[in-house]
Amino acid sequence: MAETITVTTPGITTVQDLGRRRASRIGQLTGGALDQYSAEVANALVGSAATAPLLELVALDFGAVASTDLLVAITGAPADVRVDGVTRAQWEPFIWAAGTELTVRDIRDGLRVYIAVHGTISANYLLDSCAPDPVLGFGRQLTEGANVDVETDGPLLDHPHFRIPLFHFDIARPTCTGSWTIDVTDGPDIAEFGSTATRLFETSFVVGDNSNHIGLRLSSDGAVPQRESRTEILSRGVPIGAVEVPAGKEVLVLHRGRGVTAGYPVLAVVTATGLSQLGQARPGQRVRFRHIGIPDAVRRYRAQQAAIDRLRTRVANAYDCLRIPVHTNTCHRPAQAPNAAACVTTQGPRADHIRHSHLEYP
Repeated sequence: MAETITVTTPGITTVQDLGRRRASRIGQLTGGALDQYSAEVANALVGSAATAPLLELVALDFGAVASTDLLVAITGAPADVRVDGVTRAQWEPFIWAAGTELTVRDIRDGLRVYIAVHGTISANYLLDSCAPDPVLGFGRQLTEGANVDVETDGPLLDHPHFRIPLFHFDIARPTCTGSWTIDVTDGPDIAEFGSTATRLFETSFVVGDNSNHIGLRLSSDGAVPQRESRTEILSRGVPIGAVEVPAGKEVLVLHRGRGVTAGYPVLAVVTATGLSQLGQARPGQRVRFRHIGIPDAVRRYRAQQAAIDRLRTRVANAYDCLRIPVHTNTCHRPAQAPNAAACVTTQGPRADHIRHSHLEYP
């Protein structure tokens, strides 16, 4: 049955997912949630597929009213979350009652908050993703009064003993602070920086005001790495997370909205887990880089994914006891499809264990 979420305070809110994970091979930007970890956990908490659409809030307050009872989870940066004025916890699923207003205010420390819904948020797709692409003018940024359609298919949510749904799942919450330590591996041009390459790890950098989903500009008062080679650099493919060093006192970190080619030397590459951290870095906060090897980067990423898989198993077991369907596989169909509900299948807790190979760089 189609229900709606009506936006009362839009802030800067888009319909997002994890992005176009294999799009770079055809010259298309990847896009997707900048804090992939928080987005995945939000969907896991409501029993939705990892790639299911959800709402991404950036910095500003948000408010909306639901037309039916919804099971939702809110992750990401700390914020004041309330339903009809009653405080609700982040990183745990809770009920958003029909006709009440859900508000997310005072996003702090970090920059982005994610709202996942049990059901299916309707969205249009480009290359199997609803992630916005500002270059092509694709995607949806919500405005005041906008309606977001949600396909719901579950029974009334009801706890068998307390008569209200109570959930508490143990999942690691990233710490959003005023300073960040970001892991990086060697970049393809590290040899061209000679002894100055270590400067990347010896000083702190400040996130600039003109940072966005394309990348972060980081300035430093100290000495920054300098390319010693004077050969011409041709524009070539660059990975998400590339740490580029132009002339001057700053470095650039390309994020998920980056173009697939660039011409600055790449000193290092931010790890997959580090990229989610950078998705929460606010202008004015300080960043330090830490060098690790590729095996360690892969191990940390796999450990993070294993933790999400364990969470999905716990959620599936709990929801099964309450007769709440778990959506572990969502096919992509345009929002106007007449039978969008048919895209959702109910599977066991391990059904999404076969994951995309989306580790562009470890």
